[in-house]
Amino acid sequence: MKFESILTLKNCDDGGLRKKNILKKTNENNPLITIITATYNSENYLNECLTSLYKQNYENYEHLVIDGGSTDSTIDILKRNEDKIDYWCSQKDAGIYDAFNKGMQLANGDYICFLNSDDTFTDNALQIYLRYIKRYPEKDFIFGSVRKHWGVLYGYKPYKIFWSWGFYSSHSTGFLIKKNSAKKVGFYNLDFKYSSDYDYFYRMIVNQKLKGIGTKKDEIVGNFRRGGYSSSIPFIDHFFEEIKIRIKNNQNKFLILIIFIYKYLKNFNKF
Repeated sequence: MKFESILTLKNCDDGGLRKKNILKKTNENNPLITIITATYNSENYLNECLTSLYKQNYENYEHLVIDGGSTDSTIDILKRNEDKIDYWCSQKDAGIYDAFNKGMQLANGDYICFLNSDDTFTDNALQIYLRYIKRYPEKDFIFGSVRKHWGVLYGYKPYKIFWSWGFYSSHSTGFLIKKNSAKKVGFYNLDFKYSSDYDYFYRMIVNQKLKGIGTKKDEIVGNFRRGGYSSSIPFIDHFFEEIKIRIKNNQNKFLILIIFIYKYLKNFNKF
């Protein structure tokens, strides 16, 4: 799979504005932002997700919806919103990270952002991103503050990536990256089924040395719904995949051993 822009995918049920030859464009004052939404049997929350995007007061965005072959009413919802969705497609895939990769292939925007189907944007999310884009044009990516059920995740502390996941706010709804910078990182590694976003960020921050910034605590761009995909994965699967990611990225093996022992002892009852 090459990281190059394509208009549509092959061998899938699809629709949207692109099928009518309607394409969004960028300009100097209003960069085009690509919003990627991965769906699979998302009928319970998809309408709320879409509504949060349509309420934005920044209009120069394109919305790509990548569906993994839903069997519920997800496709009906997408068809009802074809006049607002730039492109949607539905075909069996290898999971959420495969959907992200397809979305990045289809992206025409100057920036790429993610909005998972069970999460929502705040009303001024894209305006907050745009403010940071214009204020910090040299930055490769932005982590926006995200509201969870227990509080607000915010800030960006890259030095923590060597031993912790607590260095950023959120991937879903809270991550925006320049398309040209994303090309340097490449695609999400499908060998990692649960934490490929962590591998992506490690390559982005440590290997490629890209520069980013986090929004302030009160500059909230999204709402993260409790009980999503990541929360359904057993701790032990997350744990061993994290170790594999660190080894894959050639992190210091002595530090990996310390992390392994510390987390194993701290979470012994979860094994």
